[in-house]
Amino acid sequence: VQLQASGGGWVQAGGSLRLSCAASGKISSINRMGWYRQAPGKQRELVARIVGGGTTDYANFVKGRFTISRDNAKKMVYLQMNSLKPEDTAVYYCNMFWWGRDWWGQGTLVTVSS
Repeated sequence: VQLQASGGGWVQAGGSLRLSCAASGKISSINRMGWYRQAPGKQRELVARIVGGGTTDYANFVKGRFTISRDNAKKMVYLQMNSLKPEDTAVYYCNMFWWGRDWWGQGTLVTVSS
């Protein structure tokens, strides 16, 4: 089982990026997929998550700016990030809860300049 994240990069404040994450392997009925982030010197924190039925949960600091979505058939999760701020700069990690445990992708760096 692997999670492969992509879409990170550099953007100016106010800009947008879209992250994608693909799950591969013998996986079925993924319970929950989501995104976490970790800024330098800080702990990893939840950004957004989505369960199989489509219910979403967002951290307060991204509400109204970020949108999470998933494609169950393709086993993918996306994070549309708008109105980016310098404080959004972090490594973003794709997460999946399946078969009773958390699985993590390798992380993709998002840098927002002021």
